[in-house]
Amino acid sequence: MNRRDVLSAAAAVTLAAAAPAPAMAQSLSELESQADRTMERLIATQPVTQEMFDGAAGLLIFPEIVKGGLILGGATGKGILRVEGATAGVYRSAAVSYGLQAGIQRFGYVMVFMTENSLAYLDDTDGWEVGVGPSIVYADDAMLAGKLSTTTYQDGVYVFFVDQRGFFAGAGIEGTKITRIAD
Repeated sequence: MNRRDVLSAAAAVTLAAAAPAPAMAQSLSELESQADRTMERLIATQPVTQEMFDGAAGLLIFPEIVKGGLILGGATGKGILRVEGATAGVYRSAAVSYGLQAGIQRFGYVMVFMTENSLAYLDDTDGWEVGVGPSIVYADDAMLAGKLSTTTYQDGVYVFFVDQRGFFAGAGIEGTKITRIAD
């Protein structure tokens, strides 16, 4: 395989991964239903999250992100912001990456904004690049197994991944830009 073939294949995979999937053309009510199911699955598998969600300033729920790549990669998905249980906006999560990577993956994630300041940062910027701004904690099974309590989650933003499936070894959102797209 020559360099041109590799670049052509990488471009094709990137475009396929970054292109809006038919499921992303859903209505607000469909997106809200998907978000509800995502939250139900997360709480069912990690009950400690319920108390955290109840005390949060806001929840940004992305039911499905599609990520794909072959050297060049992309990821995209739509989600909703919930504040006090009500939908407060629709957002797009998008990322472009390059490097040693291959495969396709689907996953969801929930960003838990613990303070009003961290939540305000989401809309005070013209698209929030994850990794710049409020501190982010990626919640893993060890954290959820006993280290997470009302005294340990106070500030910043916590990220919980849901329904990871596909060929990438793990899901990451570093370098992702989150932008408000509708009310």
